[in-house]
Amino acid sequence: MNLIVAVDKNWAIGYKNKLLVSIPADMRFFRDETTNKVVIMGKNTLESFPSSQPLKNRVNIVITTKKEYKVKDSIVVNSIEEALITAGKYKSKDIYVIGGASIYKQLLPYCDVAHITKIDYSYLADTYFPNLDEMEDWVLAEESDEQTYYDLPYTFCRYERRK
Repeated sequence: MNLIVAVDKNWAIGYKNKLLVSIPADMRFFRDETTNKVVIMGKNTLESFPSSQPLKNRVNIVITTKKEYKVKDSIVVNSIEEALITAGKYKSKDIYVIGGASIYKQLLPYCDVAHITKIDYSYLADTYFPNLDEMEDWVLAEESDEQTYYDLPYTFCRYERRK
């Protein structure tokens, strides 16, 4: 499985259930990577999308402990285990974990590739992603040249789990 996330200098990913910043090239990269694939997310991540609607042209798997929770055009599951069983029906390379923090942490052990947009700025944040640079079982496999959005520098990074 893959995961995809944008992080700041401190590996922060959000504040008050919102992204820290919206960089058009990062949004395009996310769309290009996940379209016609499977995305796994928590309920709060889904509800942070416009009109709380699932992403178009993707299989949306939404994890929530609320048994009665229903979302049009989504597969709602009630546990990480159930999400893994459901995702198991698809090719691992076509599955992307897209948040939030709790879902990332719980599914990180099942992922082999992490697409990380690193933003060279420290934001006010309340939600963080595990720092892969400090984890022995992850290695930075590729990094783009530095890009900028206005005066905000960022790079696209691909981490791979050590075999």
